[in-house]
Amino acid sequence: MLSGIRVLIVEDEPLVAATLSDVVENAEGEVVGIAHSVSEARQMIRRLSFDTAVLDLNLTDGEVTPVLEALQARKAPTVIYSGGELPARVRERHPELVALRKPVLPGRLVAEILRACRKTT
Repeated sequence: MLSGIRVLIVEDEPLVAATLSDVVENAEGEVVGIAHSVSEARQMIRRLSFDTAVLDLNLTDGEVTPVLEALQARKAPTVIYSGGELPARVRERHPELVALRKPVLPGRLVAEILRACRKTT
């Protein structure tokens, strides 16, 4: 289903990051990197080639808003995968964002990644 789609994962919980990676790879996508912090994600956005990103809202070094802004500037389709609600200010600024609340079945996550990618083509 995700054949040929390169995914950047931004998630600070190692087990969740590994699970997301498995979901992407089992759907024939390619995980190009896993960032565990805002600073690491910003570096990866600058140096890696990817088609879409899946990110948690709250990382160990802060809220992921700067990462989200960098992804939006790059016009990278993004799926939020978080344990919390999308803050109203983020929803207002990015009304097109897909926001999934943990946990989500793998098929739903894959479908939302595909949907996000199709919106930009």
